[in-house]
Amino acid sequence: MASVKEHKSHDMGLHQEVLTGRTQQVFFNPEESENFLYNDAYDVDFNKRTSIDVEKLNCIEVNSKIKDLMKQGYGTIVLKNPGAKHSLGVGILNKLNLIIEGSLGYFGVGSIDGPVVRISGRVGWSCAENMMAGKVVIEKNAGSCFGAAIRGGDLICKGSVGARSGIDMKGGTIMIGGNAGAFTGFMMQRGRIVILGDVGPNLGDSLYDGTIFVGGKIESLGADAVEAEMTDLDVDWLKRKLKVAEIDKKINFSKIMSNTQLSHHEVLNYLLLLQWDDGSENVLPLKPMRDNCPCAHCAGAVSYTHLTLPTKA
Repeated sequence: MASVKEHKSHDMGLHQEVLTGRTQQVFFNPEESENFLYNDAYDVDFNKRTSIDVEKLNCIEVNSKIKDLMKQGYGTIVLKNPGAKHSLGVGILNKLNLIIEGSLGYFGVGSIDGPVVRISGRVGWSCAENMMAGKVVIEKNAGSCFGAAIRGGDLICKGSVGARSGIDMKGGTIMIGGNAGAFTGFMMQRGRIVILGDVGPNLGDSLYDGTIFVGGKIESLGADAVEAEMTDLDVDWLKRKLKVAEIDKKINFSKIMSNTQLSHHEVLNYLLLLQWDDGSENVLPLKPMRDNCPCAHCAGAVSYTHLTLPTKA
């Protein structure tokens, strides 16, 4: 593997970038269409519909068939007899109506960017993990780590969910029609979680940023989480999102946020400098953070400027 000094990111000036403010998102120019297209993005027709009986197929075969059908222009695909198989519908980077008639196992519809997914049954652990855009609706219950590390889109469970829903969440919206388990919103960094029912202990533990709305009882709050005042903007936003989630209920919500907000951050000499609004500071070396980042190794990247901010120690 090439050393850091040999990497092209240095020629691009990425290591001299000074980051300020409260986001490290990259905002693209809409005119630069290549920023919004994947190699496997297909032009599909939502009126062109087909189905797959997945009872005797494994997850690799099912996901390959979905890709092949999108390549043929099918915009609506129905999966029949899923039998709680794991990892179905993952990695769909395309507009698509995906209808799943039954239940999924672990890691269903993960790492998607754009499709609308409807699941008539239940889902296991880590449904829609690392979702980037689109909409996923689960009619029944979901397991633990629901919506782990999602970055965008609307993830909706009309039933109840297990522990650690929204863990490491970086954007988007998670909506839960029933109850939620312990450590909901654990290490949450951005986005919003809406829980219509009750929630277990340690809600919002190690919460860095983002907002959690709870319509029922809260067993306990985690470290860094405090109750905040509801605003008119919050009420209007909730009305619109409840409509998106097809939930017609009037509920008085509690609002939970972090009690400590990041006021400033910058990169200097391969160190990440964090300043918090309570006056405390953290200095973190970037190299070990990047070296131990699995997504960076998968991409072969060694630039230290696009890091997910850690929660306060």
